[in-house]
Amino acid sequence: MGSRVPSHQLSSGLYVSGRPEQLKERQPTIGSRSIPYTGGDVKKSGELGKMFDIPVVDPSSNGPPSSKTSRPSSSSQHNSGSVRSGPNSGPVSKHSNSGPIPKKASGPMVPLQPTGLITSAPVFSGPQGSSGGLGRRSGHMEHTGSTGKAVYGSAVTNLSEEAKVSFRVSKAVWWVLLVVVVMGLLVGAFLMAAAKKALVLVSVAGAVVLILVFVMWNYFWKERILLGYVNKYPDAELRGAIDGQFVKVTGVVTCGSIPLESSYQKEPRCVYVSTELYEYKGWGGKSANPRHRCFSWGSRYSEKYVADFYVSDFQSGLRALVKVGHGAKVAPFVKPSTVVDITKENRELSPCFLRWLADRNLSYDDRIMRLKEGYIKEGSTVSVMGVVRRQDNVLMIVPSAEPDSTGCQWLRCLLPTYVEGLILTSDDNQDAEVIPV
Repeated sequence: MGSRVPSHQLSSGLYVSGRPEQLKERQPTIGSRSIPYTGGDVKKSGELGKMFDIPVVDPSSNGPPSSKTSRPSSSSQHNSGSVRSGPNSGPVSKHSNSGPIPKKASGPMVPLQPTGLITSAPVFSGPQGSSGGLGRRSGHMEHTGSTGKAVYGSAVTNLSEEAKVSFRVSKAVWWVLLVVVVMGLLVGAFLMAAAKKALVLVSVAGAVVLILVFVMWNYFWKERILLGYVNKYPDAELRGAIDGQFVKVTGVVTCGSIPLESSYQKEPRCVYVSTELYEYKGWGGKSANPRHRCFSWGSRYSEKYVADFYVSDFQSGLRALVKVGHGAKVAPFVKPSTVVDITKENRELSPCFLRWLADRNLSYDDRIMRLKEGYIKEGSTVSVMGVVRRQDNVLMIVPSAEPDSTGCQWLRCLLPTYVEGLILTSDDNQDAEVIPV
């Protein structure tokens, strides 16, 4: 006789095979409090703030923020093998059975961003100092001393020299003119001595005067000629531009990886900044530079920087990277505005201007000075002229290898004007609002 299969009846009245399930004792639940809304404040995020040595606020208490960043470990943790501490790895040295575990730091803690995002550490260039401090970041701005004079790395171009704008005439033409003038003077002098006729000599002298006036006319108008040429040059559409094409692009500026800051007014997020100190020299006064003439303004100090930036084309809407950093040749034409004007009637210097002079070891000495500052801020409208380069689906505008020429303008008695490097112009008023990007 076979064994009987056990069965049992459910609460619904149905018989099923098998033994009834034994009701297990329910484990007691651990009470937990609700997590408060932090609103993006790292100080209210608990353990996240402790990881970055930020004082945290306990929402259940009304006391001051707690600055505890580590918790002591129990003796069982010390006796149960290796223990991992933070991002460091390796064995932990043996200590006593009480007290916190010392952390072996392998470098400085990465600071938490104001947005609360955890990012990787910045890349630094150069050796570390003997005291453990990091070297200067390549390209980024740092402040020297306690006052904050900006110093940039090699990724930012320091425009220590003015843009080279000149008109060119071949040497053969100059030699021909010189020979004609000399021959005319000799013939005029001979006829005046032999036949007492000064007509030839006066004609040659008049021709020399006309040549000098023609040269001076082109010299003083060369920058205006170039700006007129840039304004009249047609804007190109980046969508149809080919590699190696010389183009002019007009659009809105966006900062690259290294935004600049103006020296005196501290305007943030700029792609080009310039600060120039001028001094007026009277009769017998001090010269600001070796070329400073009397009764004129001379440049005593100058700071000009430009970094890579983006320009969004008005024609097609495409964005191109303008490569002007790393020592590239750039010809900026940005009209600066006067921010400080020291005259004989107004000799009161503001603390900001005195601090600016002290940062650069510049003396005052009761001189008549004028500080001018210009910049191109993010959101401004600019025009750039350069060569298109396409590399790995990246659209770039780089300086031209050959100087750009405006061509002859015979009706205006103007010779070809040449400029080296990438041309950068902006007509936006620096006091006006720019387009937010």
